[in-house]
Amino acid sequence: MVLKIAGGSVHIINLPKKVIVGSNILKRIDGVIYELGLGSRIATLTGPNVKKLVSEDLVNYLGAKGFDVELLIVPSPQLDDVKLLEDTVRRFRPSVILGLGGGKVIDAAKYIALSLNVDFISAPTAASHDGVASPFVSLRGTGRVTSVKAKPPIAIIADLDVIASAPRRLLSAGAGDLLGKFTAVLDWRLAHRLKGEYYGEYAASLSLLSAKHVINFSDVISRGGIEAVRIVMEGLISSSTAMCIAGSTRPASGSEHLFSHALDVIANYPALHGEQVALGTIMMSYLHGRNWKRIRRIARKLGLPTTAKEIGVRDTDIIKALTTAHRIRPERYTILGESGLTWRAAEEVAKLTEVIN
Repeated sequence: MVLKIAGGSVHIINLPKKVIVGSNILKRIDGVIYELGLGSRIATLTGPNVKKLVSEDLVNYLGAKGFDVELLIVPSPQLDDVKLLEDTVRRFRPSVILGLGGGKVIDAAKYIALSLNVDFISAPTAASHDGVASPFVSLRGTGRVTSVKAKPPIAIIADLDVIASAPRRLLSAGAGDLLGKFTAVLDWRLAHRLKGEYYGEYAASLSLLSAKHVINFSDVISRGGIEAVRIVMEGLISSSTAMCIAGSTRPASGSEHLFSHALDVIANYPALHGEQVALGTIMMSYLHGRNWKRIRRIARKLGLPTTAKEIGVRDTDIIKALTTAHRIRPERYTILGESGLTWRAAEEVAKLTEVIN
C-alpha cells in the first residue's frame, strides 16, 4: 500500500496478506502457501524445544502434502549465529521461510528473509512480545541494542492451543509489552510537538487500542487459558500492524523500551523483554503525569514484576538505566529529553513509583 502524506512525500506500507488466529490451525499453513503462491520449498526455522513438540510433526505433514521442507534450528539470537544459519538457508534456496517458534526464531526468520529477499510466514509459539508480526528485528551483536528494519511476514498463523502450552510467564510478558504502548505513543506525540517529527494518528490509535485491550481484559488475561492467549495475540498483531503502518517502531516503542534496553546493557538481560518494558512503563507514566498507579496495579494483576528485586536487579541498576536510557537512541526524542535524568531525579522517580525502596 502506498500513501501520500503531508508535503507530498510517499509513505509505503507493507502489511501481512493473511492473518489466521484460532485453535488447532497450524496445519492450515499448506493452504496459505498455496493460496499466496509461495512455492514448495520451505525453510522452517525453529527452536530445539519447539522442534520436539511441534515442528517435526508439521514438517512430516507438509512433506506428505508434497512440499520440500528443510528443518533448521536457530541456536541463539546472536547475529553471528544467525548469519551462519543464513548461509545454510541460502544453499537450500527456499521459496518461502517459515518461522515457527518464539521471539528469537521469528526474528531470525524475518532477518534472513530480508537478506535473501524471500517471503516469510510467522507462526509464533509464544505470545511474549510484538515481534511476531512487526517489520523490525532485535538481534544481539549488531552493535545496537535496539530494533533494526527487517521483512514483515506475508502471513501470520497463530495457533492458540500451541501458544497456550507455552509457560504462563511468556503470556504475561506479552501483555507487559502491550502496556508499554501507552507511554510509547505519548513520547511520539511529544516528539511531534517539540521536534516536528512525523506522527501518524491512525498508527498511534491502533497501538493504543492494543494497550487498552489489555487493560479492559486484564481479568481474563490474569486467569490464563485459550481466551487470554487470543486477547494478547490479537493485541500483539495490532501493535505490529501499527509499526508497519508507521514505517517505524514509534507507535510501539518509547522511553519505556529505552529503559529496558539500557537495563539489558547494564544487567545483561535480567528479565523478559515485556517484563522490563512494563516496569519502565510504570516510571515513564509518572514522568508523563499519567496514572502510573493504575499501570502498576494492572501489571501486578497480570503477574508482572513491579520492583527491582522482582526482576533480580539492584536499585542502582534501575537508577543507572534511567540516567543512560536517552543515549540508547539519541535521535529518538522521549520524555527523558536530550540530556536524560540526573541521578537524583532518577532515584526519586524510582522511589516514588516504588520500583526501588
